[in-house]
Amino acid sequence: MNTIIQLDEHLSNKIAAGEVVERPASVVKELLENAIDAGSTEIDVAVEEGGLSSIVIIDNGHGVPEDEVELAFLRHATSKIKKESDLHRIETLGFRGEALPSIASVSKLTIETSANGNAGVELTYQGGRLIGRTKAKARQGTKIAVRELFFNTPARLKHVKTINTELGKITDIMNRAALSRPDISFRFTHNHKQMLFTNGRGDLRHVMFAIYGKQVMEKALPIHHETLDYTITGFVIEPEVNRASRHYMSTFINGRYIRHFPLVKAIEQAYYTRLPSHRHPIVVLSIAMDHSLVDVNVHPSKWDVRLSKEEALLQEVTESIERRLARETLIPEQTSNDVIKEKTPVFEETPLPLSYSEKQPVRETVEEPVPSHYEVESIVKQEPNVDVPVERVVVPTPTPQPEPEVKEEQREEASKERIPPLYPIGQLHGTYILAQNDRALYMIDQHAAQERIYYEEFHALLYKKNRDVQELLIPFVMEFTNEEVIHIEQLQEDFQSIGLYMERFGQQAYRVSAHPTWFPKGQEEETIRELTNQALELKKPDVVALREEAAILMSCKAAIKANRHLRNDELLSLIERLRACEEPFTCPHGRNIFVHVTTYELEKMFKRVMN
Repeated sequence: MNTIIQLDEHLSNKIAAGEVVERPASVVKELLENAIDAGSTEIDVAVEEGGLSSIVIIDNGHGVPEDEVELAFLRHATSKIKKESDLHRIETLGFRGEALPSIASVSKLTIETSANGNAGVELTYQGGRLIGRTKAKARQGTKIAVRELFFNTPARLKHVKTINTELGKITDIMNRAALSRPDISFRFTHNHKQMLFTNGRGDLRHVMFAIYGKQVMEKALPIHHETLDYTITGFVIEPEVNRASRHYMSTFINGRYIRHFPLVKAIEQAYYTRLPSHRHPIVVLSIAMDHSLVDVNVHPSKWDVRLSKEEALLQEVTESIERRLARETLIPEQTSNDVIKEKTPVFEETPLPLSYSEKQPVRETVEEPVPSHYEVESIVKQEPNVDVPVERVVVPTPTPQPEPEVKEEQREEASKERIPPLYPIGQLHGTYILAQNDRALYMIDQHAAQERIYYEEFHALLYKKNRDVQELLIPFVMEFTNEEVIHIEQLQEDFQSIGLYMERFGQQAYRVSAHPTWFPKGQEEETIRELTNQALELKKPDVVALREEAAILMSCKAAIKANRHLRNDELLSLIERLRACEEPFTCPHGRNIFVHVTTYELEKMFKRVMN
């Protein structure tokens, strides 16, 4: 008797289903990708009981010819690649030919399809076996109904989460698909109640409005950047509107939603010092590139990719977002609604979140129509000659023109343009500066303001070739743990690059012979200790990160603290120095420096205007 046997097709498909079909959302994702690859312009998705009872997807794509439908349910049967070299230029969302046989093997599936105006065909599968075939009407496109998912795999069914959890996963899939293809009309319903609708007119702003709502879109900034290899488009939201998780960052490469951590970090780097700790931006970013530069055959669910020129791409992403944010005046506006809270409850319709949560109510119906083109135009901040792309294919891009060189005087003048002239009128609790101009009242956190000023000064000092170093006539000794000593030895060159010189002095001690002149007097040892602790938190030696941490630490220590009363000339000097900063709106930790109330809002508070 042979001990090694080849498994039959039915059993192989059930094993493959363990990777491809993890939950109802996996079914929606795979079938949605097939519908998009089929050239559909309208896709309807209807689920019941979180997808456990039924999932029905209807599209108007090119359909499947009658004589090829059964072939589509054979493992690794696909129309999307023909030969090995096609793997290096995958232009479709699906390509492995595993989805249909895997889904059919763990459910009761019916497919109805018609191609080229010919008579349609309907096939019925149960547990992966064909149990029925009949003629169907000649409706262009495909309809797939998946019912009783995991009916024959009780162990898998047992570990499926609650209906709300599964609905949340499906909602996330639908929203990402809509964001990736604004040129396709998507309709998503759960238990016959509409959850999402997009009009398919190719305007990403309409899709984002439907998903995020008006308040987010009021802070949306369009972005468009081209190089020889990449075209980066989409919207970034001002730092004032942020979230506690990275879930609201959507990145697409050639129309495919991906979860590529280095790309996420590149986006967050552009928001560095503009957001508080543990807060994340809202971003929808689409990157078009030649298909040969990206390998999507990495992960079973195709969430991750490998990029040929990753470092260059990450740098372009960071710099393009930084340049876009740098052109904005990022001062949060305090409205009368924020200042005066009504005692009576106010019920408002909340925008559909990017993914459904058990703690959030489901917006079951969309009673208002999708806003017109002109309504959304008035909401989103516009940038001249910026077009949001509607096609997923890569279009040859012209050679980008180099940006003109900006002199230091011009940069300082541009910085002042971002903050209008302000005139101090006093202090509040020795902590907040009150200033005014003819348009608004401004409140400035004096500690955060001076932190930003010192941060940019120290940052420039740390990158100077000739650093100011204080050599000590009498060196002092500091003791560390064995673990800290190991890391300090690895970081010696990095410490010296910022002007800190320490040499081994015994088994667990170091003698400090020199340090930067701008270390706070009398706090040298404490500063070195904190700087060392921050350096030890780095996963690997990184001189750039170390310099950033040093600049942030020193700016915090040097800045004036709360309850410090300043003279009027000191207030004016602080404001003018802040206006000269490159990024004057947040402290190095990402906290807001400014809050302002417009003259109009003040008049509303005092009922001088009534509308």
